[in-house]
Amino acid sequence: MKNIPIGEHMVNEGIITREQLDHVLETKKKENAPGKYFGDYVIELKYVTDIEFGQILARRLSVPFVNLEDPDIEINADAVKRIPEQLAKKHTIIAIKVTGKRLHVATNDPVNFYIFEEIKVMTGMDVVPVLSTKAAITKMVGKFYSSSATSGLLGEIENQFIDYDDGLDQESADRVDNAPIVKLATTIVENSFRADATDIHIEPFKTFTRIRIRVNGDLMELMSVTPVVQNSLATRIKIISGMNIAEKRIPQDGRFTQIVDGSTLDVRVSSLPVVCGEKIVIRILSTGDVAVRKITDLGMSAYNYRKFAAMIKVPQGVMLVCGPTGSGKTTTLYAALGEMAKPNVNVVTVEDPVEKNIDGVNQCHINAKAGMTFSAALRSILRQDPDIVMIGEMRDQETAEIAIRAAITGHMVLSTLHTNDAPSTITRLIDMGVASYMVATSLIGIVAQRLVKKVCDACKVPRTTDEEDMELMNITEPCTIYDPAGCPKCNNTGYTGRTAIHEILICTPEMSALIANEGTIDQLSALARQQGTKLLRDNVTDLCIEGKSTMDELVRVTYAV
Repeated sequence: MKNIPIGEHMVNEGIITREQLDHVLETKKKENAPGKYFGDYVIELKYVTDIEFGQILARRLSVPFVNLEDPDIEINADAVKRIPEQLAKKHTIIAIKVTGKRLHVATNDPVNFYIFEEIKVMTGMDVVPVLSTKAAITKMVGKFYSSSATSGLLGEIENQFIDYDDGLDQESADRVDNAPIVKLATTIVENSFRADATDIHIEPFKTFTRIRIRVNGDLMELMSVTPVVQNSLATRIKIISGMNIAEKRIPQDGRFTQIVDGSTLDVRVSSLPVVCGEKIVIRILSTGDVAVRKITDLGMSAYNYRKFAAMIKVPQGVMLVCGPTGSGKTTTLYAALGEMAKPNVNVVTVEDPVEKNIDGVNQCHINAKAGMTFSAALRSILRQDPDIVMIGEMRDQETAEIAIRAAITGHMVLSTLHTNDAPSTITRLIDMGVASYMVATSLIGIVAQRLVKKVCDACKVPRTTDEEDMELMNITEPCTIYDPAGCPKCNNTGYTGRTAIHEILICTPEMSALIANEGTIDQLSALARQQGTKLLRDNVTDLCIEGKSTMDELVRVTYAV
């Protein structure tokens, strides 16, 4: 049995079916890509995850499996240094700990004995291989080797300018093709991505420049550099973003792509002139080559999921997703599109910009300078025989009216609005100039959402609710909730990651009648609650009672005077 191929083993274990195995082997034979193995294909076709395949392979080879991205796994920095960076990247390996004369090395190919012999000769230590996923090893290699190189880079750059005064420095500051500045700009994006940051802020002040990153919605400092380094850094970023480096008096926007740990990042850049130079904000968007999330992965409660799944089955009408910037609206829309984009329907989107490519969906992006606005694009799209239309954002009356008319004439329209909750979205549409009877006729439902931070399970501190807590949570009986504390696993923040909360309003016949009669927000809210809509605060309250979030997050996300 041990000599049978891993694919046959997976079939025998009931992990994949015979048809799935045949599909994998057929795809592998058709592509015939060098350096690509059975495991790569079975993961790519989503029959198993990379972690699941790693665990299967580890059991098969009788080798321990380690998930390097698990917060409980500690990697010893001194052990990492025993293997040169070039060798670690070439063979996708990383040393994780030392016990006596043995070096434990994580690899995705534990039968590659030649590299283990090379490490043994180099370090004088016996190698103990452990299996991990290729993605996790690549990420950790980047994280541990690049962080140690950053301080050396800063020193190298600053020494470059140390002998110049301000008057003689212009030529050096403008030489952005020098290696240290290029490496620093690359390293900042790499380290930020590995820290799961969404934004990078490069902020110039009189005596220093502060570089901060936004992780889980909060800004934290990454590093500080001297003003002279900032000049070169800003120029370098503007060049790769396609901006005009000679223009420093007006705001500019640009974008570039960068490959980090095998993932292609789509990076948006904004520059703004401030008192001491140019402030640069870099947004790291979801990678274009990462699969679109499924609707089951949106973090919805079972109750909200059933309502959302029912909404996207409706053949025509308008479904809106609302919330502030960065609340995950586009992710929700993409998940809905991924579910609705069947081979027998024509799906067209108009976005500013297109954030992620979806197979089987026709996506076009806005170009205002060329006259490609939301309203102009939407008019053309309606002549393209669409079944489903997704509009990135309803920004003006014209776009909203065209979208509503498209829904009334038999199309399914998905879009977003920047509003605080579901009932206020209805009044916003009417305020924009859309007739109330048209909103009532076309609206399917509204999803309002926010992102809340999840409390760290390793260090959260339990306590019993007091009267103020119970009033905020709208409960009558005391219960146990948790406060954040902070530990090494959560970088002393008390939180690990975020999850979404949702408020879903379904447009029932009674709701349609109230909208047509131009009901107030209070009347719409009262009817929504009466018909079973769980408010955003109700959802955070549930998370607090389940020990997944905190009162601080409830107040931050839903508090109102």
